[in-house]
Amino acid sequence: MTSAPPSATRAFAGGMWSFGRIIDRYATDGYGPEVGTLRTIELAAASGELVGLDLNYPFDPGVSVAEVKAALDTHGLVATNITPVIYDRRFRSGSFTAPDAATRAAAHELAEEAVQVAADLGARYVKFWPGQDGYDYPFQVDYATLRRHAIEGVRDVARNHPDVTFAIEYKLKEPRNRLFWSTAAASLLAIEQTGVDNVGLVVDFGHSLFAKENPAEALTLAHSMGRLVDIELDDNYREWDDDLTAGALHLVETLEFLHVTREIGWSEPLKLDLFPYREDPTDAVRESVATLRALEDRAAHLDLDRLRAAQADHDAMTAQRLVRAALLGA
Repeated sequence: MTSAPPSATRAFAGGMWSFGRIIDRYATDGYGPEVGTLRTIELAAASGELVGLDLNYPFDPGVSVAEVKAALDTHGLVATNITPVIYDRRFRSGSFTAPDAATRAAAHELAEEAVQVAADLGARYVKFWPGQDGYDYPFQVDYATLRRHAIEGVRDVARNHPDVTFAIEYKLKEPRNRLFWSTAAASLLAIEQTGVDNVGLVVDFGHSLFAKENPAEALTLAHSMGRLVDIELDDNYREWDDDLTAGALHLVETLEFLHVTREIGWSEPLKLDLFPYREDPTDAVRESVATLRALEDRAAHLDLDRLRAAQADHDAMTAQRLVRAALLGA
């Protein structure tokens, strides 16, 4: 029997937003106090489970890149990537796809700043989450123009920095009702149309569920095209981007997702994308990591020889029995 190698050394990263003040359209005063940039770094380190952070830029007013670097160093964390905030009120009508050239230029300028911040902090890549690049109503936009602006916006920044890695984090909707970068397939097609080699994809397990995809299949697709830049984990009910703790709902699909990370030889830290509205964020991180480590241990018990034989025959019941044995020990 061949089983997967152990993953005791698996590292985890997280998003700084998990430790910040979380609001929604009802509790507009937030579910907790305001938390500054430097404090989020302290809280992330306090979880005892993270090695790095996805950092939103700009930081709080008055907080310098040097101060952020010092805080990361003090707490033994690294910046996994920098995410420019191209989705706030300034970009309410779009960032790279805004109808006016001045706003598109502002998005480009912020992206350029993020490249420099990433270099200063030693981050592995710059992530774009163009959450306002889309539309809300039929006939609201010309789709060809929207596509051209989305692709050209990312392409122009990437061309300026051929030695920097960029990634798109796709999502079906929110805050716009329809996002341009909506699914793995649609996003990979658009990335190919940029004509550059240094742009890839972030596959977020929850976003994939939300898009009615199979997350493991989406992960395999991005990897097969050489465009996989990062992996994020969370969970939801498939109707919204709930960002619940990893494995809270979809244990078997999370197991398959982790199995694929082993199969493709993924060695970067797995990143948590959590929004603990009413929970302690450090506790949510610890619970997610504990669940993922337990599932990775179960994945290591999969009989890979028999599983691959079953998959070659499309033998669903044998595959299910092997998963049950690994997951439940039965």
